[in-house]
Amino acid sequence: MTQDTSGQPKLRVRNATKAYHTRSGDLIAIDRCSLDIKAGEIVSIVGPSGCGKTTFLWSMSGLHGLTSGEVLLDGKPVTGPSRDIGMVFQEANLLPWRNLDANINFPFEIMGTKPDRAWIDSLLGRVGLDEFGSRFPRELSGGMQQRAALVRALSYKPSVLLMDEPFGALDAFTREEMNRLVEEIWLDTPTTIVLITHSIEEAIFLSDRIVVMSPRPGRVASIHEVPFPRPRSPEIMSTKEVFDLTNVIKLEIVGTQQSRYPARVAEAQPEAQ
Repeated sequence: MTQDTSGQPKLRVRNATKAYHTRSGDLIAIDRCSLDIKAGEIVSIVGPSGCGKTTFLWSMSGLHGLTSGEVLLDGKPVTGPSRDIGMVFQEANLLPWRNLDANINFPFEIMGTKPDRAWIDSLLGRVGLDEFGSRFPRELSGGMQQRAALVRALSYKPSVLLMDEPFGALDAFTREEMNRLVEEIWLDTPTTIVLITHSIEEAIFLSDRIVVMSPRPGRVASIHEVPFPRPRSPEIMSTKEVFDLTNVIKLEIVGTQQSRYPARVAEAQPEAQ
């Protein structure tokens, strides 16, 4: 299924600034970050460690309030957690005393709604967990737990899925498998995805655009279009075109570390409206 990336932004971040108050003074994590994300788009956020990527992502989810600025979903302010926004964290965060089925049902218990078992069963089949519903987290591998977390996040059909470095702890083979799985699910759904990753190769494989952030205070330093057609095969990752784009982004991240406020920042920021 071809994704619809036309029309108004699905998710719009305007001049997002987040400052943390500490005993030694205010710490500005992100500073005047602006970004428009179209419906059905996959956008990855990369940058040096500590640049505020997670703060930026969590502000989109409504889990972190902003010091100033705003986040809009379909034109409406995001002021807290929303059923329209799913989240996959760095760890699977499955409740150890619940089996897989009970973990997936947990969000519905909180929302007081009935799960769509046909949809959930189709997701479990897609990720290869359809025979593991009675298993507990301790009985699942790390990759299986992250698959379960992905199913849980998609189970209530959010229109936006935010992913905070969800595959960083997995081995290389399992990580590649998860990347292909995410793309397959995305191709069959209208979900908009924003992904934080430390792997530029992962960002290139999955994304329509890649956002590079500057060191703290994090700003949007540049945005790269990813020109490769979908579906993307693992073989494409060994091409010269991918190698060149990877090096451009790597060198840019190094450059942002050497200059706290690169000239590109102002050019990359959309004007506030």
